Amino acid sequence: MTFLKVIDIYKKLKVRIIMSLIAKFDGNMNVIGNSLKKYRIKNNISYEKLSAKLELMGISIHKQSLYDIENNKRTVKDYELFGLAYVLGIDVNDLLEDIRKKFR
Repeated sequence: MTFLKVIDIYKKLKVRIIMSLIAKFDGNMNVIGNSLKKYRIKNNISYEKLSAKLELMGISIHKQSLYDIENNKRTVKDYELFGLAYVLGIDVNDLLEDIRKKFR
């Protein structure tokens, strides 16, 4: 086994360990993924355009990270939640609609 192969295996294992330590809710890393996708598509905003608009607010979320959020593979910080809602022209609670339904 080559040194580079060992490094590659180590990196993959490290990522899996870190991901397993992050708390999840119903197996998801966030609760806004479905709603974010719905409102992004409804507003006809691409990942790239959404990322650029957030960047103008001082919130840096790469387009790949937006995809990861929509697919519940990335957590969302509170200021990111606000920025996403602001750019989409919706209330923060609109992004939280799935979890609100769960606890009714």
